[in-house]
Amino acid sequence: MTNLWPLPVLPVARWVEAATDWLTNVLGGLFDSLQTSGSWVISGFSNLLLVIPPALFILVIAVIAYFVSKKRLGLPTFVLVGLGYVLNQGLWDSLMSTVSIVIISSIIAIVIGVPVGILAAKNEIANAIIKPILDLMQTMPAFVYLIPAVAFFGIGVVPGAFASVIFALPPTVRFTNLGIRQISGELVEAADSFGSTGAQKLFKVELPLAKNTIMAGINQTVMLALSMVVIGSMIGAPGLGRQVLYAVQSAEVGTGFVAGLAIVVLAIVIDRMTQWVNSDSK
Repeated sequence: MTNLWPLPVLPVARWVEAATDWLTNVLGGLFDSLQTSGSWVISGFSNLLLVIPPALFILVIAVIAYFVSKKRLGLPTFVLVGLGYVLNQGLWDSLMSTVSIVIISSIIAIVIGVPVGILAAKNEIANAIIKPILDLMQTMPAFVYLIPAVAFFGIGVVPGAFASVIFALPPTVRFTNLGIRQISGELVEAADSFGSTGAQKLFKVELPLAKNTIMAGINQTVMLALSMVVIGSMIGAPGLGRQVLYAVQSAEVGTGFVAGLAIVVLAIVIDRMTQWVNSDSK
């Protein structure tokens, strides 16, 4: 390929590879520990879910959906029909593996994202640094996250969860930052006038008022974590994504459709329930 750029080409690829090799060598023990402990936690959580009889699990989720949706029958009916379909197609074990990865990845992303969002809302310098990083994380193709995940953790469920956390983190950070910044200045001044400390103002005024916006970000984080299911299967993550990947590799249209529809069912259930929780908080 002819180089049309008059100046020497920067060896960006070599720099990134050198940085990755350095991290792998220096923090190899930490990555191995995370791989072992992460596999144990995710597998243990998945096995715990599988202990629950599927019929009982579906019934409990339907009851929760009934109360979350303010005693409307639409969502609980969809839960019964949708999850019943997954059970009927023999995908229940794969569904529980997917749910485990999504829940744990989302929790990690939320635990990291909310404090980072608060920091960005409170400190303009931090905000100026964090925003470009979030832009990079959101615009980077999802497949690229698989490369460092494999380099750090190898093949398996942990690199899939790692990629999901990185991919799903930005919405929680952005919405937390936005929610706190949108709070009326008069309310903040009123809290200051009553002698509130910074912690009191944050936990008793700002976070409660920004709760709806933060919950919207959490909803998006969970959905993005779920969207990494199929991509994560390429590096050994279990679940419904593996069924889709197998169907693609073997050109089995029916199998792919069945597994894909199961992912759609799970996505709708999670999305609607988190939306109803957010609407209840208003």
